[in-house]
Amino acid sequence: MIVKLAIRSLLAHPIRSAVLAAGFGVGVAVMAILLGVAQIVLEQARSPALIGGGDVVVRGVSTGVTAARELLSNALRTPPLAGRIRAASPRSGATLYLVREVGVLPVRARGGIPSLERALDDPEVSGAKGWVDAPGDAAWTSPDPTDVLRVMDRFRPVPDVPERVASWAEWLYFNGRSSGARFYLTFLVGPPRLDGTRTAGVRLQLERGGRVESFDATAALDDAAVAAAPDLTIGANRVRLDGLRYVITLDLGGEGGRRATGELFIEAVPGRMMPPIEIHGAGGWRSGYVVPVMSGLLGGSIRVNGEQVALDGGTGYHDHNWGFWEGVSWQWGQVQEGDTSIVYGRVFPPRDAADPDRMPGFLTAIGPGGTLGYATNVTIDEVNDPVTSHPQRITIRGRSDSIDLTLTFSVDAVVVNARQGPLAGAMDFLQLRGRYDVAGTAADRRFGFQAAGSAETFRGR
Repeated sequence: MIVKLAIRSLLAHPIRSAVLAAGFGVGVAVMAILLGVAQIVLEQARSPALIGGGDVVVRGVSTGVTAARELLSNALRTPPLAGRIRAASPRSGATLYLVREVGVLPVRARGGIPSLERALDDPEVSGAKGWVDAPGDAAWTSPDPTDVLRVMDRFRPVPDVPERVASWAEWLYFNGRSSGARFYLTFLVGPPRLDGTRTAGVRLQLERGGRVESFDATAALDDAAVAAAPDLTIGANRVRLDGLRYVITLDLGGEGGRRATGELFIEAVPGRMMPPIEIHGAGGWRSGYVVPVMSGLLGGSIRVNGEQVALDGGTGYHDHNWGFWEGVSWQWGQVQEGDTSIVYGRVFPPRDAADPDRMPGFLTAIGPGGTLGYATNVTIDEVNDPVTSHPQRITIRGRSDSIDLTLTFSVDAVVVNARQGPLAGAMDFLQLRGRYDVAGTAADRRFGFQAAGSAETFRGR
């Protein structure tokens, strides 16, 4: 019945039916053509030959990649990426202005490394035979791990922010453990003084048999001494970067005239490091952090009043912090087990710089071949002892596409430090030692282990 009605309607109005059929046909044809053109445009937009060679573009969140050399020399040169990457090239773009008699013409310019751009099959430069690598390009084409480590660990110029400069500080931090001892060691340099020098100090906390001893020394440094970092000398105490090895010489005083002397080393491993992170806030505020050694071989010894504390065969860690510290606090922790090292943290800036409640944390796991996973969706929950108000247990959770880990830190010991100098404030700095229970996954590895570790946090006085 429906078919008969449709046929009679078409026959009763033949002209209208023909126009309607033609309109539908044209509409379908136009839609098919547009879909076809869109597919071609999409394929061309993804074509490496049209975008200048390469398959993947890596950019920073808001600007360029702030640790490009570290990325090229570590993450992209270690498994699993090392075997999949044929070439990787750094690029930088800027707008130049061609000034002519008739006016000014803006020109978009792009720079790169000639040999690496050709390896990426960039058609714009493949025929430019006169465009060759400069001597300085070797730092990108074949980066030396030692040079990269030294650049990562250099000290930064003090920013020109007069209202915050008094709280500027930068320091090299080391910790390690062996079968008989654990230590925490800081080489810190404060803000410029009126005479042009900078106050510097060394602090060692040495734990043996559940007992902690502290030793320290201070000195004044000029700009040349600070600029040599990570080769840093403070009084009779020195840090020297020899290849991939940090060699540390100590001569410190403690309570009752006791002294701690000796020489130790921590060996860095290419690929097992965390590139620099720097966060900025209002009024010129900034804070930065880098981990040149997530987990490295520890050796040497420390002598306390002639008694030798052996460190050979232990495991060491090294990070580096800089920034304005007035009104700043943080949560941080680190644990290593076997070939895996995990570090987490969160910085709380002063409220005139940024909202501390909205600052993301981070958690990263690094294995023998490099980074296993990284998350900024991180929660750090502290449960306090009802008597001391010091942390009793800390639970850290990190979630992302590459990592899903939960760390539970049970606190065994607390060292309370009243903040002084550029780090002074209304809160005490707590260094914690204890044991981590780690569970979850990172990349394609599943974790479930217990290991000794450390953490840091703050409490009001």
